[in-house]
Amino acid sequence: MTDAQMGLAVATPAIIAMAVMLYRMGVLQKGGVVTAVLMSLAIAAFLFLEQ
Repeated sequence: MTDAQMGLAVATPAIIAMAVMLYRMGVLQKGGVVTAVLMSLAIAAFLFLEQ
């Protein structure tokens, strides 16, 4: 696994955790959380496979 792939493997769960925490704090609505999670997973998958 390259350094870039390791970074993606660490950053994506951190982004998802932050979105969930913001939802629990009342900052984000459910649609925003779903969008953030889906987009971060899609971007990470695309970049991971392109490496």
